[in-house]
Amino acid sequence: MKSYQSLADSYDALMADAEHRRRAAFLMRAFRKSKPAVHTVLDLACGTGTIACLLAQAGYQVTATDASEEMLTQAAQKAAALSGQPPLFLCQSMPQLRLLEPVDAAISTLDSLNYLTRERDLRQTFARVYRWLRPGGRFYFDVNTPWKLRRMDGQIYMDETEESVCVWRTFFSEKTRVCTYQVDLFSQRPDGAWDREFEEHRERAWSREELEQFLTEAGFRDITVSGDLTTCPPREDEDRWIITAVRPAEDAGKTAVRRTGKR
Repeated sequence: MKSYQSLADSYDALMADAEHRRRAAFLMRAFRKSKPAVHTVLDLACGTGTIACLLAQAGYQVTATDASEEMLTQAAQKAAALSGQPPLFLCQSMPQLRLLEPVDAAISTLDSLNYLTRERDLRQTFARVYRWLRPGGRFYFDVNTPWKLRRMDGQIYMDETEESVCVWRTFFSEKTRVCTYQVDLFSQRPDGAWDREFEEHRERAWSREELEQFLTEAGFRDITVSGDLTTCPPREDEDRWIITAVRPAEDAGKTAVRRTGKR
């Protein structure tokens, strides 16, 4: 079963502690400081679209992509309630990113990039984001740190609402540096009985050195790594890094070629 095929309906209720508004506010503060100005934004692996909708509500023109049709269905329903221009949702995998037009900034939140467990997929994703960023544009993303994923080995977590219970069992492999989440989701039916569904998720522990190397090889410069929701350097026991990378402004010639339709 694909990741988030069963979890999509319950995801927002179960992830209420994800602090979407704080993350959106953090990103918008960064956008306001950015030069050139940010008007168009890519939300890569947007999930149920909460942050994409918050940015759209603030006046940004948002294109949001995700590989899960089920998560995008939830996102589209959420966006239907917006008073302004809703995000444009596209069903795409991260390594196959393809937009209609270049964007001023790109974001990816809540450890989506950890789900890319193969090096070639991560490298390709960075290359595709670079290709669709305007010169001078910034890529903001967060990842679960190796320290956090190692700490999760052998742990059991439970999230619950009145209508669902989600049990997460986690295992970390030092050989592959992959943390596997085995997820049992129990959902209550109208007749009071419970359905059980199972999913398996995998996140790779990418080192800071790997991330910086792959971003640099994709063409990014001015790469910074900070702690979660801060601009301060990360602690050794940081659970999440926020990484910012810039497509150089002098790369304008390449965008001009792309706009002619030449690939």
